[in-house]
Amino acid sequence: MPTIRCFSSLFFFLFMHFLLYFAMVEEPTESSPVHGESIPVYGTSEVIAKLHERTNVIKKNEKHVGMYSSVFGGITLDPALMVIPMDDHMIHRGHGVFDTTRIVNGYLYEVDKHIERFLRSASQAKINTFPFPHATLKNILLQLVAASLCKNGSLRFYLSSGPGNFLLSPSGCPTPTFYAVVIQEDYLPCKEGVKVITSTIPMKQPLFATSKNVNYLPNVLSKMLAEEKGAYAAIWVDDEGYIAEGSNLNVAFISKAGELLLPSFEKILSGITAKKLLELAPKLVEQKMLKSVTVKNITVAGAKNASEMMYLGSNLPVLPITMWDDKLIGDGKVGRLTLALSDLLYEDMLSGPERTLVSYAKKVFSNK
Repeated sequence: MPTIRCFSSLFFFLFMHFLLYFAMVEEPTESSPVHGESIPVYGTSEVIAKLHERTNVIKKNEKHVGMYSSVFGGITLDPALMVIPMDDHMIHRGHGVFDTTRIVNGYLYEVDKHIERFLRSASQAKINTFPFPHATLKNILLQLVAASLCKNGSLRFYLSSGPGNFLLSPSGCPTPTFYAVVIQEDYLPCKEGVKVITSTIPMKQPLFATSKNVNYLPNVLSKMLAEEKGAYAAIWVDDEGYIAEGSNLNVAFISKAGELLLPSFEKILSGITAKKLLELAPKLVEQKMLKSVTVKNITVAGAKNASEMMYLGSNLPVLPITMWDDKLIGDGKVGRLTLALSDLLYEDMLSGPERTLVSYAKKVFSNK
């Protein structure tokens, strides 16, 4: 009976994902039904074949090389099967949290800090994390990366209140679900400057902004607004007129006096890269390249008067900003202190103490 239930759940899992895939297609394809045409009913093998076919079209530029799902309690290396159930509350109610860490030369970078924040976010979202304590999560992530054979990329992981029904309350969901996916990608520090704008999309309230949850609609709209205006991303300003954060990145400034300034974390997500920068930047103070390192409330006028400006995030780690709302930052060129800070972070990613070695398997059995 457990085996039958397992296969039934997997079939539902795959079938619902298949329906979702085709619902997302904006333009008709040869296999799309037209008005009045019968829609085929597929068996399990046909659904899986269609998923493979669709995945080959959609994911040409995305290298999803491994996924763990607690739904089936294991790892898959087949991108077509890297899916989640439609009745998972993370999908239809946004009741889930996530985090991302980097894979650098076969090491996970600051994975423990990311897991700690992940669990704090889960607690804020009132998701019962049992049976996924810190040690269990770390073990799963290490085994997933090892099985994927990915040496450089990003590792995203999610905790949801779980599948069970389509109601508002998760009380009908038997257990939380944990998912993780490995995305293989090369990484080099960002050396070119980008343009940003001030976001007119309302920012999230502190209760939601200070946890890393999957409710990212304001972030998405803010990013889209920036792209519509020819900018890379946007900057949020809080209701008191102070700098908050970017669409999904922290922001930092170098004042004309040579101070490294970061906005207060009271109303925004506590960025792990931003905190690492605060830890490493005093080295530049000792070398007399920086005058000081400060976290404080920063006005828009003060920020736009900075000599250098940058985004901070796990996948960057530093992205120079040279123009904001059609105003040049400093002389409009990437600043030497921005590059020095980027080098500090990159060196720490390559050789710092907070790296966890992945023990890659000699032989991996693919379930493609």
